Amino acid sequence: MTIYRNGAVNQAVKRVFISFDVDHDENLRDSLVAQAKDRDSPFNFNDCSVREPFDERWRQQVRAIIRKANLVIFICGEHTHDAKGVSAEMSITQGENKRYFLLRGRPKKTCKPPKGAKSTDEMHKWKWSKLEELIAGAR
Repeated sequence: MTIYRNGAVNQAVKRVFISFDVDHDENLRDSLVAQAKDRDSPFNFNDCSVREPFDERWRQQVRAIIRKANLVIFICGEHTHDAKGVSAEMSITQGENKRYFLLRGRPKKTCKPPKGAKSTDEMHKWKWSKLEELIAGAR
């Protein structure tokens, strides 16, 4: 448990796998990780992202890490639907029955979900209060 200067209490640290389009949205991933480390952040997690070549070894490593994660965050940008690695991570996440959510990475752009996302998957706004709710387990 973490207690912040504003008096908020954060529950146990979550193991989170962050899926993002490495060619276009790495800065968004970096922002999310930095935001979680902020002392006043209402949430906290351990990032478990994988940055290796996309091959069978990569798939096995990603699957093992996703199995250990509490949830997966898919950061959605303008090109996410074309990112093969993100689509593979969506397939693995669903195959492992892991909880996940889609996060709108660019508020003034048309962000697209990864291939394989369900039509019922909501893309959430990037706000601390919403992230706290989603990471804590609310749908």
